[in-house]
Amino acid sequence: MNKRKLGNSDLYVSEIGLGCMSIGTNEKTAQAIIEAALEEGINYFDTADLYDMGENEKMVGHALKKVRDQVVIATKVGNRWNERKDSWYWDPSKKYIKEEVKNSLKRLGTDYIDLYQLHGGTILDPINETIEAFEELKEEGFIRYYGISSIRPNVIREFIKKSNIVSVMTQYSILDRRPEEEILPTLFEHGISAVTRGPVAKGLLSEKMLGKAAYLKEKGYLDYRGAELNEILPILKETVATSRPFTDIALQYNLAHPAVASVVAGASSVEQIRANARSVKSKPISKEELTFIKNITKETKYIDHR
Repeated sequence: MNKRKLGNSDLYVSEIGLGCMSIGTNEKTAQAIIEAALEEGINYFDTADLYDMGENEKMVGHALKKVRDQVVIATKVGNRWNERKDSWYWDPSKKYIKEEVKNSLKRLGTDYIDLYQLHGGTILDPINETIEAFEELKEEGFIRYYGISSIRPNVIREFIKKSNIVSVMTQYSILDRRPEEEILPTLFEHGISAVTRGPVAKGLLSEKMLGKAAYLKEKGYLDYRGAELNEILPILKETVATSRPFTDIALQYNLAHPAVASVVAGASSVEQIRANARSVKSKPISKEELTFIKNITKETKYIDHR
């Protein structure tokens, strides 16, 4: 498994990471998925304190305990459960971040977090205070590096200007090309890595695509109406994925951008994690294929998320 440097850090992450939210709540199944990921050469595991009220962090930490020094553990902070534990609210305050990191460390069973990420954010947040919290956590040795998970160009620009983030996790796929105009070029210019999520667009860019397209016929997907999906997806399949799974094309499209260090994909079974690993290890997309994909899909822009 190829590894890429994460921003200006000394972390090298596998070209595909495991999005651990998908591993479920059965400890035996989760353990099997994570062990399969390790066997495939995956060293990057992404979780969050929000997932299953922290239980996901516990399972990830337990499964990786014996190989802790060989893996990159990323988790997130900012979404805070209420006292009834039936919903959560946004809290990017310094006080909360510095308290919650200790809970994540305990659940993960580790002394440090490789990559601590702000789990969202808006331009109205106390950004300076948030950055101060992450910087202090670095100085205190609780975290090695920090980043943000965001699809908001204005927020990302503020963190680039004011902080030492090494990565930005953002949604990106053939059907969601919004990062190509603002986010990815800006990150590349500043030596900050993109970690992408949602590469198969809710299954539309997988072998199940036609069934998914039919399901989404009424509501569509982002800027695509259902009828457009039913037209575009078969053309893509017949043109760029004739001799290999569509998932290969979806993941390789992300990796073709020089700003992208790793694609974080979920997996709910051992078979799925092995298939994702094969896709990342497969032949890169050609320049001709890349051009064709961009010509037939929409060069969408961020409008609401600023």
